[in-house]
Amino acid sequence: MMVRLNNPFVVYGYKGPEYFCDRVAESNKLCATLRNERNVTLVSPRRMGKTGLIHHVFHLMESEEKDCKCFYIDIFATKSTEQFVQTLGAAVLGKLDSFSQSTFRKIQEFFSAWRPTVTFDQLTGLPNVTLDIKPSEGNESLKRIFDYMKLSGKRCYVAIDEFQQIQYYPQEGLEALLRSYIQFLPNVYFIFSGSRQHMMQEMFLSANRPFFQSAMVMSLGSIEMEEYRIFANRMLGAQRRSIGQEVFRRVYEFAGGITWYVQAILHGIYDHADRTVDETLVDDVVRELVEEQSATFQNYCAWLTDNQLALLKAIARERSVVSPLAQQFIHAHRLPATSSIKTALRALEDKMLISRSATDGYSVSDKLFALWLVQG
Repeated sequence: MMVRLNNPFVVYGYKGPEYFCDRVAESNKLCATLRNERNVTLVSPRRMGKTGLIHHVFHLMESEEKDCKCFYIDIFATKSTEQFVQTLGAAVLGKLDSFSQSTFRKIQEFFSAWRPTVTFDQLTGLPNVTLDIKPSEGNESLKRIFDYMKLSGKRCYVAIDEFQQIQYYPQEGLEALLRSYIQFLPNVYFIFSGSRQHMMQEMFLSANRPFFQSAMVMSLGSIEMEEYRIFANRMLGAQRRSIGQEVFRRVYEFAGGITWYVQAILHGIYDHADRTVDETLVDDVVRELVEEQSATFQNYCAWLTDNQLALLKAIARERSVVSPLAQQFIHAHRLPATSSIKTALRALEDKMLISRSATDGYSVSDKLFALWLVQG
């Protein structure tokens, strides 16, 4: 039974289809592609809602295919092949069947070289199987996990979020190795998702890369504004309130159409249940969101060099910059020499504090951080 939320505008996690806005066409396309035995590459800017979409699609798949199994892993925090394998193993092992002593014995026999241990989550009661993997054993243990899924006979769907992270691992060849394993799995299909668009496109669209033509590539854009407003009014209806077109336009334009920011502002509006939904309320909610993150933003700045911070503030003031190395931009914001700005630009990209769009150029990745920088 679904628990009714006190605030229907979900900011973190997936709470079910009732609280999920639109994405009907994208959901149908993803479901159809996976059911027709094709892998998917899902690319979008950060906070556009790709993780929520994946969980929504998996909810639909499991509702309609009773015997399928869906697994989601986020590898953004992983630093090596061993950590990747540990993350995958924790998601899959013990979850393919209802867990029992016989299931654990089967896992023990299959992964005996890696001394599997099982613990149970105190809140959910679900098992968590871990493998003791040495650095030299990562590739073989990865193959074993895929073999285990293959031999299960169940139809499996695996989403690997922030997939571009494997390019940062010190071990070479994982990209080719994964491709060689995945192409021989007749019952396992993958969603490879990532937010570093140029890296993901290079991995899947370049003819000299292992994953070339191995998946249907799908870019995730913004939810259409009026569709989003209809959803917002359906949720606000529980408070006998609504949001007009111009007020919602203010929300949507500040957010740049990015799902997380729209949700966060609507969440704040819903929280102020006694106020009229107008532009003043929107501005107050945005200010509250910035203030909530102020300590975090101060820490961000403390990690930066003077040149990096100066460039970041200049980009924030411009909102977007097509040519940050142009003399006009450098002089206008009294920035140091071009060589110093080039170094700072690369560092800010590596720290994911700025992002690059093919159409709009460079912008501060976090819109609330950008506003804080301008106001500071």
